[in-house]
Amino acid sequence: MERAQARWNALVAGEIKTAYEYFSPGSRSLMTAQQYEGTLRKGFWKTAKVEKVECATQDSCFAHVSIEYEFQGRRTKTPLGETWIREGSNWWYVQK
Repeated sequence: MERAQARWNALVAGEIKTAYEYFSPGSRSLMTAQQYEGTLRKGFWKTAKVEKVECATQDSCFAHVSIEYEFQGRRTKTPLGETWIREGSNWWYVQK
């Protein structure tokens, strides 16, 4: 939960390269930091809160996140989910 929230805090702050550092090694092998940065709009997210994390196994969890963003001048809040895996001694975000 802590790492998922830290990644979202970085995204909300516009720190895309910091958010990229939470990618799993496998995700990083498929997309560079520069490519990832090119897929995002800085300033799009206004807030994000990891509401809960459910773990199917010791090494795989699903984070439930509530994000708020601005679209056509209106703030919208929506849920989303993301997968995290443990490799070694750390948890990593799996980019789909």
